[in-house]
Amino acid sequence: MTGPSSTPRGEHTPRPGTTWDTQLVRNERVVDETSGPDMNQPLPPRPNRATRRAARRRKR
Repeated sequence: MTGPSSTPRGEHTPRPGTTWDTQLVRNERVVDETSGPDMNQPLPPRPNRATRRAARRRKR
């Protein structure tokens, strides 16, 4: 195993076309608060395993 070199490596310029050109894009959406669930209310409880299995059996 070799140790670190005492001579530092020089910086190199990247090849043309390999650098990224970034653009800032806004991804905002307006949410209609009247149509969705109320965020202050807790989520309804998840059905238990027996209920989920019965629903799956009914689907088949």
